Amino acid sequence: MLAPALSGSGFALWTFFPSYGSFAAGFVLWGAGSALRSGTLEALVYEELARCGAAASYARRIGRSRAVGTCAEVVATGAAAPVLASGGYRAVGVASVLACAAGVLAARTFPENRAPGDPAGAPAGGPGPDADGADSFGSVLRNGSYEVRHSPAARRAVLLVAVLTGSLAYDEFLSLYASSTGVADATVPLLVLLVPAGAALGEWHAHRGHRLLVPALVAGAVLLAVGGLSGHPAGMVLIAGAYGVARWSATSAEAHLQTQISDRARATVGSMAGFGSEVVAIVVFAAYGIGSSWSPPGPLIAAAALPPLATALYLGLSRRPAARPVATRSGDERT
Repeated sequence: MLAPALSGSGFALWTFFPSYGSFAAGFVLWGAGSALRSGTLEALVYEELARCGAAASYARRIGRSRAVGTCAEVVATGAAAPVLASGGYRAVGVASVLACAAGVLAARTFPENRAPGDPAGAPAGGPGPDADGADSFGSVLRNGSYEVRHSPAARRAVLLVAVLTGSLAYDEFLSLYASSTGVADATVPLLVLLVPAGAALGEWHAHRGHRLLVPALVAGAVLLAVGGLSGHPAGMVLIAGAYGVARWSATSAEAHLQTQISDRARATVGSMAGFGSEVVAIVVFAAYGIGSSWSPPGPLIAAAALPPLATALYLGLSRRPAARPVATRSGDERT
């Protein structure tokens, strides 16, 4: 509930008290709201589903909610133009604040039920340093850190989510790519609109085909590379397909992460994955900024295929079966 309230407060500062200080403070509040939501929403949904015996539906529910959210972003972006034309900047700001207020009310409706004596789980790697039920901020942080350190599966899942989600930051530059293909300025938004359509399609089906993660990552990387290097408006279709695969894989990886961590550490570990994705995104931004001094957008977008390709290679190698035992001459020993 506090997350959208903080973000809305930042938008209110921008709208009613425009100044450099309000601009900076608004971004701090927006970031704080995102940080409070990171990991906690997913944890609350997964835990409640698990207590209802429906944990297996988490990927479908979270994927489809994100698909609806992606569509809502497209609608809101389109609605901003007439709202801005009729009511100016303040009308857009007020609408943003009201949207956050609606988020507070929506968050208030989320149930959180625990069975009597339910300790909210213990870290998977062992009892941990604070398994006695303490709920202080320090104990929550220590439990999350303990689980990541002592559970290789959780650690790999965190890294997977961070890389797959953070590497999607190249979408910030797709309008530059669309413009570089030579289309009219009015056509650029239409080409870019293909990307959220692909994202929504991928997120809607995030609960399907988990066993195909490695080949899907490879296929998405190929589509992204070919689309970026084509330099043609039709390349945006391939890029949109790659982006949809990437959002599908990122949502699938996040759902898998939920199965690797305990309730007590769930929100903390999920937030760690979110923090890692932001770090990866900053690396993507820096790489694009440096590369843009000598390369057009197309090859730089194509280079964004490297993280998912490297992830597919890592997952493929880590899944190779171990060597089968070979009998010695005596037949009594195995090598």
